[in-house]
Amino acid sequence: MTDILDIEMTADGRVAVITFKAASISSAEQIAAAAEQIKNFIGENHPDKIIFDFEKVKFFSSQVLGLLLDIRGRMEVANGQVVISAIDPHLHKVFRITNLDRIFKFFTDKKNAVEAMSIN
Repeated sequence: MTDILDIEMTADGRVAVITFKAASISSAEQIAAAAEQIKNFIGENHPDKIIFDFEKVKFFSSQVLGLLLDIRGRMEVANGQVVISAIDPHLHKVFRITNLDRIFKFFTDKKNAVEAMSIN
């Protein structure tokens, strides 16, 4: 298995979109590599807001929650914001069970998330 997780990262002004392209995110090595890529991207682009787009994702390991919390913590220090778009209803249950639905804002799709984050 490759150590690279297929993700797309774009920045438009102060809003960054990180799109997971894989249906399954479960390899610890891939998640660790993605975390490094994302941290480097944030360091280079300095976004105020980050949208994590999960449209294609059908399964992820609990390490993804750790990644999201780590990035959220880093963004919070700089008064930034992290939101999630297009998450599968079954995966959203994981956020509810862990009470993480209280700290992340969710959007039905990437377009709505980008529009909302661009306005605020």
